[in-house]
Amino acid sequence: MSLWTDDPTPRAYTPPPPPPADDPPPAPPAREPRAPRPWLAAVGGGVVSAVVVSAVLLGTGLAGNDNTTATTAAPSNPAPVNISASDAKGDLVRTIYAAASPSVASVRTGQGSGTGFLVDSNGTIVTNAHVVGQAGNVQVRFNDKGAYHDAKVLSVDASTDLAAVKVDASDVQGIRPLELADSDKAQVGDSVVAIGYPLGLDRTATAGIVSGLERQIQSPNGFSIDKVIQTDAAVNPGNSGGPLLNDKGQVIGVNSQIATAAGGGEGNVGIAFSIPSNTVKQVLPALESGTQVKHAYLGLQTTTPQGGGSGAEIAQVTPNGPADRAGLQPGDVVVKVAGKPISSPDDVANAIAADKPGDKADVTVERNGSQHTVSVTLGQRPEQVPSQLQQPTFP
Repeated sequence: MSLWTDDPTPRAYTPPPPPPADDPPPAPPAREPRAPRPWLAAVGGGVVSAVVVSAVLLGTGLAGNDNTTATTAAPSNPAPVNISASDAKGDLVRTIYAAASPSVASVRTGQGSGTGFLVDSNGTIVTNAHVVGQAGNVQVRFNDKGAYHDAKVLSVDASTDLAAVKVDASDVQGIRPLELADSDKAQVGDSVVAIGYPLGLDRTATAGIVSGLERQIQSPNGFSIDKVIQTDAAVNPGNSGGPLLNDKGQVIGVNSQIATAAGGGEGNVGIAFSIPSNTVKQVLPALESGTQVKHAYLGLQTTTPQGGGSGAEIAQVTPNGPADRAGLQPGDVVVKVAGKPISSPDDVANAIAADKPGDKADVTVERNGSQHTVSVTLGQRPEQVPSQLQQPTFP
């Protein structure tokens, strides 16, 4: 996995510095894609998927500085719309764009820019964690010809790559918040529309379909984000944090990453990934309250069993982590977690996704031809995957 940046100096999970206001953004530097480590398939409490392509974050440097100070009245509420699946595709996209685009905002920091969207009438805006980076305040603009408004970063959750920022309620008067749909109901082939600010261009719509479900992508802190939606709607750097909308104009995902073929460039190739709206629903209350989102953590890394078959073989346990304290060992094959069968490494993180730190989970493993069940007291996920600091070396 690699991070997208338009700055030749690599940075860790933060947007790149802006190019000069009057110059076009510099071309991204050529670099060899970072090959995924085939031995590492999952991290307890967060799956790290081994993919042939390189996923890249969609942050972008500022295409130009807008120092507009004039105030512009907020747009009035768009009239209620009746979106029908029987509409022609062009009519459907136009209808969705007309209804949803007033709620989509440009999010700008001192280091770059991305996209966000309004989720309540109090001025709360959802975007990506990697869009806001370490900033405590950002600037937000809903009207492409209007002024930027100051917004406070309420909280950031690097594990889901989500953040919430807030503008004054008066800044969003007359703008209807977007509705979060049930992303579990999305199906491959469903029509979708993405709205955002790719490469700094004002609100841009692209359309496509849901290309795949149940994908995993790596978050900025090295853990995985599960149940990710894959789409072929064109998204590019700057689309980060923007909504992926279904044919009813509801948000089913937050556009976060794109994939590039090995040896290719870093632009859109028809494979993009959106964080599911159900994940947004799960973490948004904590983000809005300004508190840290707490994720359950097993503290182990798994891969496919060396001898084949189902289950998840433990490749490494975090020293003094929950799994280590419970007596789990490298070489154990996990076959059940919290009563849920484990068919592949991806299932381990999913089994504790709804749990909280301090909860107990029974873990059943096969060891030396027999099964053993231990009770693990789940810990709180650290700020970064421990193995990223001390990766083993293989010949």
